[in-house]
Amino acid sequence: MSAPRPYNLVAELTYRCPLRCAYCSNPLDYREVRDGLDAEAWGRVLHQAADLGVVHVGLTGGEPTLHPGLEAIVAAAREVGIYAHLVTAGTTLDAEGLAALKRAGLRSVQLSLQDSVASSGDEIAGVPAFDAKLRFARQVRSEGLALVLNFVVHRRNIARVKPMIELAWRLDAERIEIANVQYHGWAERNRAALLPSEEQVRHAAEVVSGARSIRRRPEVVFVLADYLADRPKPCMGGWGRRTLVVAPDGVVLPCHEARSLPGLEFWSADERPLAECWSDAPGMNAYRGEAWMRDPCRTCPERGRDFGGCRCQAFRLTGEAAEADPACALAPGHARVRDARGAADLPAPELVLRGGDPRASRER
Repeated sequence: MSAPRPYNLVAELTYRCPLRCAYCSNPLDYREVRDGLDAEAWGRVLHQAADLGVVHVGLTGGEPTLHPGLEAIVAAAREVGIYAHLVTAGTTLDAEGLAALKRAGLRSVQLSLQDSVASSGDEIAGVPAFDAKLRFARQVRSEGLALVLNFVVHRRNIARVKPMIELAWRLDAERIEIANVQYHGWAERNRAALLPSEEQVRHAAEVVSGARSIRRRPEVVFVLADYLADRPKPCMGGWGRRTLVVAPDGVVLPCHEARSLPGLEFWSADERPLAECWSDAPGMNAYRGEAWMRDPCRTCPERGRDFGGCRCQAFRLTGEAAEADPACALAPGHARVRDARGAADLPAPELVLRGGDPRASRER
């Protein structure tokens, strides 16, 4: 089938990161994926992405500010008319560096926060980071850049959704995301320690609704975990439909985790034109459209909206990437998700933090 136009590029500049977050969605073998693209190569990717119709790039990782060519990459995005958005932990970039990125063309910043209080936030991050994050948030606003605050919530902090929102108001965020952990990478390994109970999630949703009734702006978004929704979300808007991911080594993917699926072939933007990687790579076409679907997805009236859910999640939970995502209540494997929910009422085991990363040094 012909490939649709992509609108969004997720540029994973590096998997290096000074934080050790227990919910990190990066691959468990992240150290094996080296930084293969320099600023010039990323510039070529951005020029080719603009030709494909991409209008937005999320500069992410790992910690994207550790890439030594970040300023030049931002400038390349501006040159081709792509909106540049930085997704960062906010601990490695000083005020001078942030100002330089703004001059280069940076338009907005998403900052992750692990909690509304330092003790819990630093425990989840694995390093003392909370105070530095608040300073960085204030620097973002002093530069006049749009600030998105992303609070990652789970059973250990979901009771503090209200003070999280109040903190975001004080920091003058333009958008607040209360994002329940999605169970990929390190988060999947820590699922039993992180998955909240359904009662905790219901209460958090009520708090968000109350906050919206008090203030219409900033927007408060409540992102429900797949494990708690009974209906799957379309992964990245659908496999290979609207978003392309370029990994640090240049491999072009439909989602962050797709290279973990066995038997799929993806191509590198450092070796082939981006258009070919997007349109023709066998892995990119593996789950486009509906021909690959099995029942119950094949005959489901929702198949054009959720596209069968997440292929990586289906593989992890059933061993078959073409199976219905067990997050769906109609999926044969849904019992695995129900069992995981039930375990949320049991005592939480110890967290396994993302491994320390000796490569996560400042290079700017």
